[in-house]
Amino acid sequence: MIAELSRLDEVRSACGDDDLLMWAAQGLSGGVRVWASGEAVVAASPGLSRRDRLAVWGGAACATRLVRHALSEMGPSYRPVGEAGLVAEVTARLAELEVAGTFWWMSLPAPAPGSGSAPGSGDAAGGPDEAGWLGPEMDAEVAGLLAAAAPDSYAVPGVPGVRRWAGVRTGAGLAAVAAEAWSAPSVGFLAGVATAARFRGRGLAHRLCRWVSGEMVAARGRAALMVDEDNRAAIGVYERIGYRHRPLMASRVA
Repeated sequence: MIAELSRLDEVRSACGDDDLLMWAAQGLSGGVRVWASGEAVVAASPGLSRRDRLAVWGGAACATRLVRHALSEMGPSYRPVGEAGLVAEVTARLAELEVAGTFWWMSLPAPAPGSGSAPGSGDAAGGPDEAGWLGPEMDAEVAGLLAAAAPDSYAVPGVPGVRRWAGVRTGAGLAAVAAEAWSAPSVGFLAGVATAARFRGRGLAHRLCRWVSGEMVAARGRAALMVDEDNRAAIGVYERIGYRHRPLMASRVA
């Protein structure tokens, strides 16, 4: 039996508060739909990080049934995404699907009680060489830095779901940027991380990502991001902050 979930607490209970599913559920806003069957859950989220995504969680047999149902309801633009082994099995069971790619999901939980504040929370912000939120008047400069340093970034100023930008400014200008984008009520999402070429090697990305991550964990309880598995430099930055990874796979209708 397939049941559509209409309350966020139902989604949380059904998926065991899985951070990928809770992120994809987006607080059940913006046209998101979630279904459960047996020990599996799928969340169909339109335009999430610039793609129609179908987050998948649970056992393969029930997940396959749910993916088939969700695609019939939402259309072929939705891409199943979840833990690599699960999506590989679902893809193998559904002839219309093919593998689209693999990458990592990295998540940062809230600190355990008594262990101190979230990474970066409470740090000073806004002065020269310090991390801080940027105002909308900086959007053009942010876009210019991204165009030069990270032209493939999904997060750019003005894209729906990109909530706010943070940066590190030096006497020579904007040196590094990162965005909070496509966050869910209980999962902040880090995107759009870039450092201008002339400022690389100074640890600015680590400083900035640590600060933004701390802000999101303090506000939402945890943070997450997606990264290509061969981007070792970025992964090293996130691991030093405390992010933990799990391999994901995405598939698509052929």
